[in-house]
Amino acid sequence: MKIVVCIKQVPDTKGGVKFNPDGTLDRGAMLAIMNPDDKAGLEAALRLKDQYGAEVTVLTMGLPKATDVLREAIAMGADKGVLVTDRVLGGADTWATSTTIAGALRNLEYDLIITGRQAIDGDTAQVGPQIAEHLGLPVISYAQEISVDEAAKTVTVKRQYDDRYHMVEAKMPCLVTALAELNDPRYMTPGGIFDACAAEITTWGRADLKDVEDGNLGLAGSPTKIAKASDKVRKGAGEKVTPDSPEDAVSYIVGKLNEKHAI
Repeated sequence: MKIVVCIKQVPDTKGGVKFNPDGTLDRGAMLAIMNPDDKAGLEAALRLKDQYGAEVTVLTMGLPKATDVLREAIAMGADKGVLVTDRVLGGADTWATSTTIAGALRNLEYDLIITGRQAIDGDTAQVGPQIAEHLGLPVISYAQEISVDEAAKTVTVKRQYDDRYHMVEAKMPCLVTALAELNDPRYMTPGGIFDACAAEITTWGRADLKDVEDGNLGLAGSPTKIAKASDKVRKGAGEKVTPDSPEDAVSYIVGKLNEKHAI
């Protein structure tokens, strides 16, 4: 069984975010981590590797420094890493990103593709399903449990849905999007870290993408345009009061709620 996990290097929001003049994220200037939903998807793939001896390939699109998350994935147990990088791919929205990744995936053999539900730098949850649409694959989103019947070539997913869940089965090949709550990802091992440092990362550019048009790539091929972008607004210090009694405290709070028309 061959599994491809699509992962993304995202800004570590604890360190703050920076923007380019055109409103896109300045990824080169920020600390970066592996997207949490993607890491859970990777762990799901590694558990299938442990169970069935599957081959796990990780694929990412990004700047050259995105090899860091590929090596992290290999140190966790993935077998191969593929980086898709090219200046013409920069500034892509979800449509252009999914088009690019689908073009790269057409070079690979796969029974199962796993992506994260969404990335913490965009929160759209669109790229995974869009990749499946480009490739003509069935998709199961919001996976909180994944199991595979290798003999029957099926994948069964416990799919999160409001306050309940769906049990959905699909024939492979198919694509599944994973929730961060799917599992607790394993740590890198010392031996895995050595292997990852020595591993050869496959690098593809625009010329390696199959069945994609230039008009659907990068910032120029992105139908979504950013009107304005800014860092999160910092909250003020607020108002501190010291009531003389619990009754005064209640009166003060009720008064404020009335003032804001909350009650």
